[in-house]
Amino acid sequence: MRFKFLSVLAAVALLAACETAPESSGNAQSSGASSSTSSTGSAATAAVQIPAGSQEDLVVNIGDRVFFGFDSSELSSEARAALEKQAAWLKKFGGVRVVIEGHCDERGTREYNLALGERRANASKDYLVALGINPARIKTISYGKERPAALGHNEAAWAQNRRGVTVVDSTGS
Repeated sequence: MRFKFLSVLAAVALLAACETAPESSGNAQSSGASSSTSSTGSAATAAVQIPAGSQEDLVVNIGDRVFFGFDSSELSSEARAALEKQAAWLKKFGGVRVVIEGHCDERGTREYNLALGERRANASKDYLVALGINPARIKTISYGKERPAALGHNEAAWAQNRRGVTVVDSTGS
């Protein structure tokens, strides 16, 4: 029951993060593939275009993170679904390389959390590879508890920090 609650909490938080309204007053149903502005739109509003295959494209259109249970590197069904979307995106943009970051909540030692973060990043990588993504396109790194997404000493913050984040590798190597 607790795991279901945490999964729902993580999903709600993820949806809430995606629900932030853009600063522009453009068409809410726009897919981002074409940009149309009214004659009253400002130059800043008209300039908002997400480059295909970019980090912004991944975050906005696919989602860049998956969440894990306490002390676990096992992929939930929600995490697998998110990674399946990422795999489809990576297949569409065959030249894109990514780094998967493994993160943990603040509990546990630095060393333990670095190892757990590594297992989380590798679990995500292994699933993407199983879905047909070339492993040479994916690097992993663990930040352990060093880069929290949410500050706080409660379950809501901890749930947001137990994550794997896919980042477009801008170094290209």
